[in-house]
Amino acid sequence: MSKKVGIIMGSDSDLPVVKKAIDTLEAFGVTTEVHVYSAHRTPAEAADFAENARKNGFGAIIAAAGMAAHLAGALAARTTLPVIGIPCKSAQSDGVDALLSTVQMPGGIPVATVGINGATNAALLAIEILAVSDEELAEKIAAKREKDKAAVLEKNSAIEAEFNK
Repeated sequence: MSKKVGIIMGSDSDLPVVKKAIDTLEAFGVTTEVHVYSAHRTPAEAADFAENARKNGFGAIIAAAGMAAHLAGALAARTTLPVIGIPCKSAQSDGVDALLSTVQMPGGIPVATVGINGATNAALLAIEILAVSDEELAEKIAAKREKDKAAVLEKNSAIEAEFNK
């Protein structure tokens, strides 16, 4: 049985961003479990989730948060599973504050960090992590890459036909 991916957001206001990760994981047939746990307002619940994630069948955790964005680091400190941080854009600093908070982890507690609002890439990274021990997911990732390649080459052909006469 394939591992699941936990998706934790610091606030339900992060859901429009996180939904892209949920949709991507579901498209690959990866089971997800989604929660709202704040590193600051519900630290015990966040810690409990992270501490028990491995025994509860998770293979990776995606954590989305804006502003102070300590969620990914708080979760990573409580588990040895890979944690992928999604810094979410906020009105205050356009997401740069969240990006820096997520990516600047102290040595020994890594958090993989995608771009601001990069939920699709977070999901794809989680899938690649699970695919290390799941050949079916590895094949699905390879097929997606081939499909993406074909789409780019099709666009290239159209551009070449228009401009390279």
